[in-house]
Amino acid sequence: MMWRKVKKFFSALGPGLVTGASDDDPSGIATYSQAGAKYGLATLWTVIITFPLMAAIQEMCARIGLVTSVGLTTTLKKHYPRPVLYLMILFSVPAIILNIGADIASMGAVANLLFPSVAPIWFSLVFTALLLIVIIFLPYAKFVNVLKYLCLVLLLYIIVPFLTRPDWSEVLHHLFLPRITADREQIGMLVAILGTTISPYLFFWQTNMVAEDVKVIRKQVMVNKRMIIVAGNEADPRAREKRVMGLLLQKMGLDVNLGMLLSNVIMFFIILTAGTALFPKGVRNIETVEQAAQALRPVAGDLSYLLFAAGVIGTGALAIPVLGGCLSYIVSEALGWKGDLDKKFDRAKGFYGVIIVALLLGLLINYLGISPVQALLYTALLYGVTSPVIIAIILHLANNKKIMGEHTNSRWSNFLGGITLILMTLSAVLLVYFQFFNRS
Repeated sequence: MMWRKVKKFFSALGPGLVTGASDDDPSGIATYSQAGAKYGLATLWTVIITFPLMAAIQEMCARIGLVTSVGLTTTLKKHYPRPVLYLMILFSVPAIILNIGADIASMGAVANLLFPSVAPIWFSLVFTALLLIVIIFLPYAKFVNVLKYLCLVLLLYIIVPFLTRPDWSEVLHHLFLPRITADREQIGMLVAILGTTISPYLFFWQTNMVAEDVKVIRKQVMVNKRMIIVAGNEADPRAREKRVMGLLLQKMGLDVNLGMLLSNVIMFFIILTAGTALFPKGVRNIETVEQAAQALRPVAGDLSYLLFAAGVIGTGALAIPVLGGCLSYIVSEALGWKGDLDKKFDRAKGFYGVIIVALLLGLLINYLGISPVQALLYTALLYGVTSPVIIAIILHLANNKKIMGEHTNSRWSNFLGGITLILMTLSAVLLVYFQFFNRS
């Protein structure tokens, strides 16, 4: 009975859950672990700030996908100058590949901690092969369900902090009473957290997945007239269509908010884990997820170590298909190739070819002497530069009546989107400044 309820709950959720969960990939876990280890609970308050900003932008992306029934890249091609599209591709493609490489390497390194007799690169090879098989050969509906159930892995990070017995009064103090200093490194960490939670690739994935769901719904409507059942007994087809759109928008909003809430809850518990287990013990220098897992073992016990390590592997298995699929949608739509995750391999060879090349290039990073830390640094720089531009475009699209009709942004959406744009622009400036002009 319980399993049926879980299954029904997951079947009702859509792309928002997967989008939010994939944001907590091994790269994100590394960033949150660094924040907790270095500053204790001092960055917990960022969870409250990032949630409404993430939800606002992802809701816009979902609404664009729902109304247009196409991906963000296709919409950019139709309504913006080509240089904007090419510039976005120039920065997004290498950033996503580097992100994939960092996640594959992290999964391999953590698996090696659990099974030291097997070298990390062999685990990375196995994970890459398994993920490619799942992405290419599973039908779209089953593929999405696999991603949904992988989201359950994130619950492991909710368990870990309770094993470290935190002082909850102190936790609440740092959560609701932020203290920001002028320290360069702490500001840099806040920039890193903001950039990790509001990543450009998620905008493209959210839009494309909602557009895919719309296509599936339309197929169902054509086959069995489900629209009439869903919409009620309105005789006017326009009234039925309007009611269906209203129901879809309502479901989409709930889905996005739940997905972003899950992402931020996990972010909270990872910072809490490192802030209560590592920071008090003087473990401050954490750069990778395997270092975080290793550091947890002597201070929080074997169970915390195992749960944390298993979570890294599970989140990597969730995030890499999202990253690869997002990249393929961007490239395929930009080049005018037909193909999506709903089509079989022989009908979308170019589309799946991009995913294969992306994962293999990500795997190759392990052999080029680029460490996961370096890959994450380059990824952060590329994401940081493109985020403000893409957010500005999303805001413009979501307010364009020619594209969105009556489903343009509300004042509240524009307010939150404007704050996000300002913060991400400031973050981009600070990121570039810290990296190239102020290394002291």
